[in-house]
Amino acid sequence: MWNKIAELIIRNRLFWIGLIIVSTIYMGYQASRIQLSYEFARILPANDPIEQEYQRFRKLFGEDGSLMVIGYQSSEMYKLDNFNDWYDLSQAIKKHEGIKNVISLTNLIDLKVNETTKRFDVKPLLTQKPKSQAEVDSIKDKIANLKFYEGMVVNSKTNTTLMAITFNEKDLNSKKRISIVQEIRDLAHQFEVKHKTTLHFSGMPFIRTATMQKVSHEMELFMGLAVLVTAVILWFFFRSIRFTLVSILVVLIGVVFSVGTLVMMGYKITMLTGLIPPLLIVIGVPNCIFLINRYQAELLAHGDKQLAIRNMITGIGLSTFLANMTTAIGFGVFYFTNSSLLVEFGVVSALNVMVTYVLCLVLVPISVYYMGLPQVKHLKHLDGQWAKKFLSWIDHTVHNHRPAIYLTALVVVLVSAYGVTKINVIGYVVDDLPKKDPIYTDLRFFEENFNGVLPFEIMIDTKRKNGVFDNQAEALYKIKSLQNRLKQYKEFSKPLSIVEAVRFLYQSYKGGEARYFIMPSVFELSKLSEYLQTDSSSASKQIKPFLNDDKSITRISYQMADVGSVRIKELMKEIQPQVDEIFPKDQYKVSLTGHSLVFLKSNDYLLGNLYESLLIAIVLIALVGMVLFRSIPIIILSKLPCLIPLALTAGIMGFFDIHFKPSTILIFSITFGIASDGTVYFLTRYRQELEEKGHSVRESITNTIFGTGLSMIYTAVILFCGFSIFAASSFGGTAAMGVMVSITLLIAMCTNLILLPALLLTINRKKLDVRKTKAVVLEEQ
Repeated sequence: MWNKIAELIIRNRLFWIGLIIVSTIYMGYQASRIQLSYEFARILPANDPIEQEYQRFRKLFGEDGSLMVIGYQSSEMYKLDNFNDWYDLSQAIKKHEGIKNVISLTNLIDLKVNETTKRFDVKPLLTQKPKSQAEVDSIKDKIANLKFYEGMVVNSKTNTTLMAITFNEKDLNSKKRISIVQEIRDLAHQFEVKHKTTLHFSGMPFIRTATMQKVSHEMELFMGLAVLVTAVILWFFFRSIRFTLVSILVVLIGVVFSVGTLVMMGYKITMLTGLIPPLLIVIGVPNCIFLINRYQAELLAHGDKQLAIRNMITGIGLSTFLANMTTAIGFGVFYFTNSSLLVEFGVVSALNVMVTYVLCLVLVPISVYYMGLPQVKHLKHLDGQWAKKFLSWIDHTVHNHRPAIYLTALVVVLVSAYGVTKINVIGYVVDDLPKKDPIYTDLRFFEENFNGVLPFEIMIDTKRKNGVFDNQAEALYKIKSLQNRLKQYKEFSKPLSIVEAVRFLYQSYKGGEARYFIMPSVFELSKLSEYLQTDSSSASKQIKPFLNDDKSITRISYQMADVGSVRIKELMKEIQPQVDEIFPKDQYKVSLTGHSLVFLKSNDYLLGNLYESLLIAIVLIALVGMVLFRSIPIIILSKLPCLIPLALTAGIMGFFDIHFKPSTILIFSITFGIASDGTVYFLTRYRQELEEKGHSVRESITNTIFGTGLSMIYTAVILFCGFSIFAASSFGGTAAMGVMVSITLLIAMCTNLILLPALLLTINRKKLDVRKTKAVVLEEQ
């Protein structure tokens, strides 16, 4: 079959060149339309109960992650100039298109009882900028008296205030969000410069915007680094500008196809899909290396260019196909997670690994067809003394020191197993960022002063119309009881709920005295409700965001600290029984939801899918191995050289306290697929030596070590250096992935070149013994 493929490629070379040029132009056009994803990444599948409840909440009450906050800490914030400039900043931001509302010290409201109309009148604390310090001092006293705002807009103990900016939902998940956030920062910067202070920015719109900007920048950075690193290494190996340029050109065409595929499938650039282009460069170049090395080896053997090109395709076409198939499987298994984020990454990566393979198989032979014969200096690397000595040592060790190899592997596995026990399975919303990154430090600022800014919601369904208020407002008093219970947890901010609104109303109803910021008795609440029933345009509007249309469902909105997935799980275990105690399940349906809970579930979901995807990858790659050998022992044992590096990687993560989290969980199925490439290359050549050339097991092992060893070393170096570029990422998870994958693949090269042939010799020991016996008998005769 591969003879026909070789003939098809060379005979129709002009057709293939034309087809690839046209296809590349078309895919390039598609790639030019690529967009960044501005929506919140959905990891959970649509049928997950937590995800369904979260979407139900969003449908009723809107996006919970639409709030951006600006923090200002100063003992002089109530000085006239500072206060007025804060007022101007609030007004400038509020006028900006795309902003729904702004709440700050300078535009707070108060409620006044109007006995004539039997309603509450909403009164702003100030209608214009104060003109004197006395006016500001008066406003300060009023704010101090309004306990509703303490801990929510101002923290008087730490002289800190925040500005809460709510985005329009249509702009929140669009490209426009980036420009809005940037313009807000520019306005805020003017305030910082004038008052020689530092403002702090956070909230989900800001975090998401800053993160995606980093993703966009790093995608370009990694593309450049991948091209540079692989080009330098290729030139170092081959000492040929032509072979270097051909290899880089081929994988760059693969990159164009990958980005075009994203657009054609309706996907956008996310933190994961942004890694695909540089990954394809790193993964695609080894195809070129194997093809070029085989071509040069054939030329060195017989000097016939046409035959060398044919043998290049027929000799390693199958092995490179199966190797790329195993790599594609390592990515493709993410399809089975049902998570849109992982499915997009896995499907596009898998498809384009195979596309890049086809491009290499077609373009490299055609390119060398039109090139002149390589000079002697370009072939010297095939006879490199360092490589010969290293491969000779491996061959000697494999044939004579197998017990030492197995003992070393056992020690590595045992030490790794101990390291695995030290791994922490934990994730934080911003733990991928360095501790000194402004996003991280600003988030901690809000945790210290306002207990956090990450959304946590409690949705209470009374299961009956007007259930929030009927039965003597039983639901309200239960909410009050739950809020009192949650006060003990420092991880939660002051709640925003209908109970807090009622407290605010009651304080106003009782003349504005701070001591009346309490939940009134049933009798007082009944009288208070009379002032709301006739009000359709003022005070009653203040409580509408907390109710659905028929007043059967309400919410309690908290902001919480980024405490990590482990602590959130502990909190939920402590809170859920208290919720069930206060709200009987036969009368109420209470849902704990919001971004924080979705994040927790996403972390656990990814961990569960690590085991599933890795198991699926092992099974599928084992089936690919059946193409080469129909021996179950060989198939099983051939997985050890790929699994041991994974175990070592997990052990290193444990020893160096690298957490299992969404960004590092991906390492294992990806590296298992890529590490299996070396196994496929080795087994394919071994089968050829054993079956097609009729060599003995020992001869086949030796010839395979020397026949594939150099290319495997080159590939390992390319992959090691290529993945190492991700260590330059500002995202800790991406950096960890780069380092861990690099180490894993380097170890995988060693296990494939040393452990795998040792296992093959051991499996075939009986055959060796039989041949020895026959040889002795023949000698005696």
